[in-house]
Amino acid sequence: MTDLLAAIDTHTARLVSEARACDDLAAPSLCEGWSRDHVLNHLARNAEALCRLVRSAVDGTGETMYASPERRDSDIDDGVGRPADVVVSDVEDTAVPLAEDLRRLGPEHRDLVLERTPGGPTFKGGMLPFMRLREVVYHHVDLDLDFGFDDLAGDLQVLFIENELKRQQGVAGAPSLTLRSDEGDVWTLGDGNDEAPVTGSRGGILRWLARQDPSGVRAETLPELTTGL
Repeated sequence: MTDLLAAIDTHTARLVSEARACDDLAAPSLCEGWSRDHVLNHLARNAEALCRLVRSAVDGTGETMYASPERRDSDIDDGVGRPADVVVSDVEDTAVPLAEDLRRLGPEHRDLVLERTPGGPTFKGGMLPFMRLREVVYHHVDLDLDFGFDDLAGDLQVLFIENELKRQQGVAGAPSLTLRSDEGDVWTLGDGNDEAPVTGSRGGILRWLARQDPSGVRAETLPELTTGL
């Protein structure tokens, strides 16, 4: 089983190291409408937001992840334009208390329902470590530096692929498809489609599922994905 907390520590350190070496945080990221600066500010504010959820789960504070969608966005925007070393240090510094807080979560917090915003979407306490790992890894890719989904360890590639397929399940309009990785994995969505499978490396498949980038997959006709849950 993947050690999520160890993976968060490893990938946070790698992201911070590459971001610190970057000489242009104002350049566009792979997130539409966001610069690299926006992405890094989002990661810092996300760490603080997840700390609030840990306190809600462990200490019963009742805090939500964000006060509102608008407040989430404005907090990100407010940090953009600071000196690059300040932005990167913000990511590094906010990751420290989050790493400590995530280690406070126990089995008794796994099924606690937590809110993204008051009255908004919910998720369970046991998902918090995975949520942070996903944010760090995916947004590291979005920085468009020297890291991509192909650089992930195989167990993390599989973990993220299976999560992306779960996000597709149950959504109206989700395709039925069979995925076959070059590494020998087989996944199905819906009823599957063995006659016209989508193939590619694990990294390529994940890039398609997570970011709708088809450059790493092969198919006679590529199915159209939904936005997922």
